[in-house]
Amino acid sequence: MNNTTDTPINVIGLGRMGQALAGAFLKAGHPTTVWNRTASKADQLVAAGAQLAPTVGDALTAGSLTIICVTDYPAMYELLGAGDVALDGTTLVNLTSGDSAQARDAARWAEERGARYLDGAIMAIPQVIGTDQAVILHSGPQQDFEAHRSTLDALGTVTHLGADHGLASLYDVAGLAMMWSVLNAWLQGTALLRTAGVDAATYAPFAQQIAAGVAEWLPGYAEQIDSGSFPAEVSALETDAAAMAHLIEESEAAGVNTELPKLIKAMADRSIAAGHGGEQYPVLIEEFGRSRES
Repeated sequence: MNNTTDTPINVIGLGRMGQALAGAFLKAGHPTTVWNRTASKADQLVAAGAQLAPTVGDALTAGSLTIICVTDYPAMYELLGAGDVALDGTTLVNLTSGDSAQARDAARWAEERGARYLDGAIMAIPQVIGTDQAVILHSGPQQDFEAHRSTLDALGTVTHLGADHGLASLYDVAGLAMMWSVLNAWLQGTALLRTAGVDAATYAPFAQQIAAGVAEWLPGYAEQIDSGSFPAEVSALETDAAAMAHLIEESEAAGVNTELPKLIKAMADRSIAAGHGGEQYPVLIEEFGRSRES
């Protein structure tokens, strides 16, 4: 990672993640000021060279780049909205978990108070912060991101997604959807194979191979979605639906839960009923793109 070390950093919020963020800046050589409601959480950081600010307002005056990572957005407003806290002139990078609407509202709130605002999402555990394994997503004005990119590089692999402040939160939950979907599919298969005495460790390498193979399809499938055309180059949805029925039947016969495959089969059936049975699997984007009530 290539980053300058003369930029003073303020880190507000010293939970496990906040401590890791401040520690990464310190390790990279940045003068780092920290604040936390429970001051003792800063002890190790102070021992490593951080300065402990007595108040949030004092922390903000220590440098022009402020990282905040607290419990939620209301906690951020409580801390930064106090009368003695001046945001004017700072760039605020909010790495607090929340949703896209909260991110956009926070951007307006911060900008009304004279701050430049970037919203972010941390796709990593505290232990890997400061390494390339830590993926940190940012959204907001690109010029504000680029102005501090070399500093933010100390945290890991940083990415700017676009000017819309809500994009980092949306990518965050989209990534979680991928994670849970892959894990749930693996658990479904593991439950099936366990009925035949195959343990999870034996099945896992095969599952990895399948997951990696399916991942290779995504760019081509994305082209179909973006173009709105779904020719059955691999297989038709009605063929996939027949395989789904087989999975459900096999699961029922083995005494394995069928809620997940039945859910996906129901979506495929609706798409087929709407006349898309001869198209390829990505045509299901129409089902995923609407609420069930509609």
